[in-house]
Amino acid sequence: MIFDHDGREVARDQREHRQILPQAGWVEHDAEQIWTRTQEVVRQALANASLTAADLVAVGLTNQRETTVVWNPRTGKPYGNAIVWQDTRTDKIAADLERRGHGDLIRERSGLPPSTYFAGGKLAWMLAEVDGLRAAAESGEALFGTIDSWLLWNLTGGVDGGRHLTDVTNASRTMLMNLTTLDWDDELLDLLGVPRSMLPRIVPSAHAEHYGRTRADGPFGGEVVIGGALGDQHAAMVGQVCLVKGDAKNTYGTGNFLLLNTGPEIVRSTNGLLTTVCYQFGDDPCMYALEGSIAVTGSSVQWLRDQLGIIADASEIEALASQVPDTGGAYFVPAFSGLFAPYWRSDARGVIVGLSRFHTKAHLARAALEAICYQSRDVVQAMEADAGVRLDVLKVDGGVTANELCMQIQADTLGIDVSRPVVPETTALGAAYAAGLATGFWDPSPEVLRAHWQEDRRWTPQNTSEQRAEGYAGWQKAIQRTLDWVEV
Repeated sequence: MIFDHDGREVARDQREHRQILPQAGWVEHDAEQIWTRTQEVVRQALANASLTAADLVAVGLTNQRETTVVWNPRTGKPYGNAIVWQDTRTDKIAADLERRGHGDLIRERSGLPPSTYFAGGKLAWMLAEVDGLRAAAESGEALFGTIDSWLLWNLTGGVDGGRHLTDVTNASRTMLMNLTTLDWDDELLDLLGVPRSMLPRIVPSAHAEHYGRTRADGPFGGEVVIGGALGDQHAAMVGQVCLVKGDAKNTYGTGNFLLLNTGPEIVRSTNGLLTTVCYQFGDDPCMYALEGSIAVTGSSVQWLRDQLGIIADASEIEALASQVPDTGGAYFVPAFSGLFAPYWRSDARGVIVGLSRFHTKAHLARAALEAICYQSRDVVQAMEADAGVRLDVLKVDGGVTANELCMQIQADTLGIDVSRPVVPETTALGAAYAAGLATGFWDPSPEVLRAHWQEDRRWTPQNTSEQRAEGYAGWQKAIQRTLDWVEV
C-alpha cells in the first residue's frame, strides 16, 4: 500500500499465498513464494499509481510476527517451509519447558508464556528435526528470522550483502528477547538451544540509518530508504495512533489481537495477557503494551470456505449469517491451534456444540462470527482487570471489520461502542508512519498523526445486559468442552 502525507491511500495491490497444511496441527508457508508475491505487489502498486522509486520517501515493512524462517545466507534458499505462528507441532517443547520449571523465568524475561505460538520453540524444533541444520547454524551457514527479517534481507541485497536485522516488536515475539535489555537473552537461548550467531541484530522499529536502502535492481526499481519495520499488531497500534498510555485497539485478521499501550512501563499481566513491546522510534525510550492474542478468528471463515465449502468466498459469510436472527443456541469455538489469551491451553481443540436438526449452515456461519466477538470479549475483560480501566469504545481495524454484521455482534457482545476508521488497513498505514517518522516526512507528535485519523462507522449495542450475560454464559460452557482434548 502507498500513502500520501495526509495518510490517505494512493495505491495498493494484494495477492494470496499458499496455506500449506501437511498434517493435523501443522501450518506452513513457502517463504520464497512470499518473497515472490512481495515483489509482484510492489511492482503492481507502483504501476497502479504510475509511480517510480523516485516518488517514494521511504518504505516500511510489516508482517505476521512469529512465523519462522531459516535460510542459507550463501544460497538464499530456506531450509524448508516457514513454520507459521498458528502451528502447534511444538506443543511438547512448550509443555516440557513448564514441566522443567522454566515457565516463570521465560515469563519474567520475555513477557511471554511457553507456548506453541512463539518463534523460539519453532526454531528449536527446526534445529532438532531438520537434517544438518544445527551444524549449519553453528558454522554460520544458517540465518533465522521472522518474515520481516527475510524480506529485509532480500530487499537489501540477499546473498549480495543483505542486512540481517529485526525490530524490537518482532524480536519480542520469539521467547528469546529480554524485555528490559531489548537484546537476546543468553539464558533463554541456552534453554532452547539456539546459537546466537544465527539471530538478527535487534534495532528500533523506526530508524533512518539502521535498515538501509532497497537495491536498485529489486522490485522498487531504484534505491529507497527503508525507514522501519513493525510486527503487524504493533503497526496497527501506530496506524490507529495509539501512541499514548491507555490507548487500545483490536485488529481483526487471521486472528484477533487487542493491544493496550502501557507507556514506558513494563506491566506484568495476572489475567492471561502477554507483556510485549509496543514500538520504539529512533533513540526514544521503548514503549510497551499488554496484548491479548487470539489464534483463530478470520481464519475460521477461511475454514468454512476451504475445508467445509459452505461458502465460495469469505465475503459471502455476512449474507449467509444474516439469514438467521441468532445461532439457535449453537456455539463454534475454533480452537484449531489450542486456545491463546487469556486461557493459554495448547490441549484445546475446536468444537461445535449445541446442535440439533434445526440448525443450518446459516447458523454455523453466524456462530463463526459470534466466536470472533466472544473471544474478543474474553480478552477485553482480562485487559480491563489488568489495567484497572474500563473501555468505553473499542477501536477496530483489519479485514474482518468490513463485515458490518460482525461489528454489530461485537458491540452487542461487549456492551460498548465499536469504531472503525476510514482506513481500515491500519497495519499497512502504521508501517508507513514508522518509515515516514524515521525520515522526517511526518512530525513525531501524536497530535499530528491523530489529525489524520477519521471515523468511518460506529456501532452501538442493540441488545440488553441480560441477553449479553446469557449468551456469554453459553460461550463459557462451550470453552470448557474444548479442553483436555490433546495429550501434551
